[in-house]
Amino acid sequence: MSANTLPRCKWAETHLDKPFYVDYHDQEWGVPVHDDRHFFEMLILEGAQAGLSWLTILARRDTYRAAYDNFDVQKIAKYDEAKQQSLLADPGIIRNRAKVAASILNANAFIEIQKEFGSFDAYIWDFIGGKQVINHWKAMSDVPVSTALSDALSKDLKKRGMKFVGTTIMYSFMQATGLVMDHTTDCHCYHVLNNK
Repeated sequence: MSANTLPRCKWAETHLDKPFYVDYHDQEWGVPVHDDRHFFEMLILEGAQAGLSWLTILARRDTYRAAYDNFDVQKIAKYDEAKQQSLLADPGIIRNRAKVAASILNANAFIEIQKEFGSFDAYIWDFIGGKQVINHWKAMSDVPVSTALSDALSKDLKKRGMKFVGTTIMYSFMQATGLVMDHTTDCHCYHVLNNK
């Protein structure tokens, strides 16, 4: 069976002509993350997605990495007005003033969480009891856009000063970083991740 004929979640099957999108589905989505840099990257990218499609953001991922110092949270926390202006002039990212400002605000809040818990990884996994939530959805239409967990996470991050962390964005973030595994039961990734 070739890579393109493997059964996948419908959202990935609709873009088999975009290898980066298929690779993201096959290699990343729903796979548990334990790396703070990667967590921060997904936090910024998911926030950038607000009001847009994930395909739009994922297509710009490399330019985001270049523009944002490979998502080095310590550097981003110190971005000044000149750096913000250069980001707003960069056609390779979403040039939204509120989202750019939020990325710096969120970097500082992220660092505070690291100080309090030792790492963002410790904070986020403790938030869900240290165990991946594995769902068994038959169709993408069954998958929720938010849950009580994403509500609680969103509320806590907002309390800590973060922006663009609404419950729907946080549920996408949880799916993207493998806190939640939402591959549909007919997807080959569901069977791989469900048997780990």
